[in-house]
Amino acid sequence: MMNRLVALFSLLLSGLVSAAPVKPNVVVIMTDDQGYGDLSCLGNAHFQTPNLDALHANSVRFTDFHVDPTCSPTRSALMTGRYSRRVGVWHTIVSGNFLREGEVTMADVFTQNGYRTGMFGKWHLGNGVPYRPIDRGFQEVLTLGDGGPGTTADYMFNDRVNDLYNYNGEWEEKPRAGWAPDVFFDAAENFVKTTPDDQPFFLYLPSYLPHGPHTIPDLKLAEPFSETVKKHKAQYFYAGIRRIDERIGQLRKLLEERKLSENTIFIFLTDNGGTAGVKVFNAGMRGKKGSEYDGGHRVPLFVHWPAGKLAAGKEVGEMTMHIDILPTLVDMLDLKTPEKVNLDGRSFATQLRKPEAKLPERSTVIERQRNFNGKDFEASVVLRGKWRLVNGKQLYDISKDPGQKQDLAAGNPDLVKQLRDDYLAYAKDVGRPQEQVETKIVGSEQQPEVMLHSHDCYGRSMEPWNHALVARGARSSGNWVVRVQQPGKYRLEVRRWPREAKTALNAAPDLKKRPVDSYVTGGKPVHGLLQGANGKAVALPVESVSLSIDGAEPELNKPDEGAELAVFEHELTAGRHEIKAMLLGKNGKPLTGAYFIYIRRIP
Repeated sequence: MMNRLVALFSLLLSGLVSAAPVKPNVVVIMTDDQGYGDLSCLGNAHFQTPNLDALHANSVRFTDFHVDPTCSPTRSALMTGRYSRRVGVWHTIVSGNFLREGEVTMADVFTQNGYRTGMFGKWHLGNGVPYRPIDRGFQEVLTLGDGGPGTTADYMFNDRVNDLYNYNGEWEEKPRAGWAPDVFFDAAENFVKTTPDDQPFFLYLPSYLPHGPHTIPDLKLAEPFSETVKKHKAQYFYAGIRRIDERIGQLRKLLEERKLSENTIFIFLTDNGGTAGVKVFNAGMRGKKGSEYDGGHRVPLFVHWPAGKLAAGKEVGEMTMHIDILPTLVDMLDLKTPEKVNLDGRSFATQLRKPEAKLPERSTVIERQRNFNGKDFEASVVLRGKWRLVNGKQLYDISKDPGQKQDLAAGNPDLVKQLRDDYLAYAKDVGRPQEQVETKIVGSEQQPEVMLHSHDCYGRSMEPWNHALVARGARSSGNWVVRVQQPGKYRLEVRRWPREAKTALNAAPDLKKRPVDSYVTGGKPVHGLLQGANGKAVALPVESVSLSIDGAEPELNKPDEGAELAVFEHELTAGRHEIKAMLLGKNGKPLTGAYFIYIRRIP
């Protein structure tokens, strides 16, 4: 027996017997608000994206690939392989962006299969337990505020340059130097470098760029661009894409240097249709971000994997969607998934090697949602092969009419009825997530203190979701729904401004004391938080604050002059509670709902 063991050991050393091969690494890069036409390889002649062009040239490219028309819904569908409405994501604010607790994410699947998982960038699927990326299968996370710089979930003075970051669920004490795309790509490269050679990794890099506000650290980055670009004020937007393009090139070079590029599945897509660049070039499509027409949801998808013997340089013309990516990865990599997972998407693994292969015909639905009282067919499109049924009544043949100018509904009543029936079956199946708000957990060991902020207020109207709106004094409902994990006494600090502002309830922050390290469209140095507020923060004549829990009679608190907060203490039972806080003026006149509450259990 000993001789046989020695012989086997010798074979291992000589390489004649090898260990099980390491599964492929997976890199998914998704940019924010970049449309199909915002790449030179896809026809934009107004600026160059050489590294993405090189990726495009050596990838399988999808020419009829679709996502949701806005940010959070797309991210939830990508992460779960399920319709965004099914997983509880129907908006980008008012708690409608919280990925329902218990949903299995792409990171969960890769973690279960022995991968090291990392996310560096924009999550926008919830900023408190149990919705944070660190709670959803990612082992290492670097991010800004959930919705991005300038949102009330973010550090107030962040502007994408020399910002304060959240690492693994905790805000760091000192800012990280550099422009946000560089900070995230640097962290991603370090993740690649520190992953053991015998462990595969899943790297998710969802950039906050080129989404506005279009802040840059150097005005030279916005030059040179064509007069057409300058006419439509898109140079800052394109500057962000150009930097992402550079960093994608550097990341791919690192993978080559570490001999990982051959066995890495490298995926690039964007999260919705075009925005600042659509007037410059929109690839002949109708609509932009938020639209039910193709310009709102048709985006690029490149898949590159040399070791997988994909049909590099070829195009897949079959209609595919974001919900198909996770099923495809599960299929190609033979990943194990929890038995309870029921995916809405389907694998296109065959098309990656045989682009001409046909997929079975199916109807899928995309809709904008973003309201509390959704109506059937509102802001929706049913996609079936070359057909688009828009808002339940307009019918387009995308193969002959990519600009969606000729409505064919009148001549195809049977097809219209079939697609309407497909929509109604979908709507009945996925339900209406607006009817049950997702709740942040308070009193947990993972997050002892929770900041409730107006971005997540569960109001029935547009809430002040960014610091600019708060600075202007826009009205908030001041209404949050939470879930208490541990019963006990809780301290609630009600504020007009977040803590870092160090500003009284009835005052405005002195912005002259804050350094400005970024430039915005027009070449002006303005604080990132005040984009859309005309560079101003206004004081509100707050004299008192009220707090009500579960509809009880409001408790009043009149803080001392110059106080930054009003403090309340309440016994809270385990379970769901509704909290409503109001800022009051003279004679108790309501001014607005509160914008921030910091809540923690008193030991």
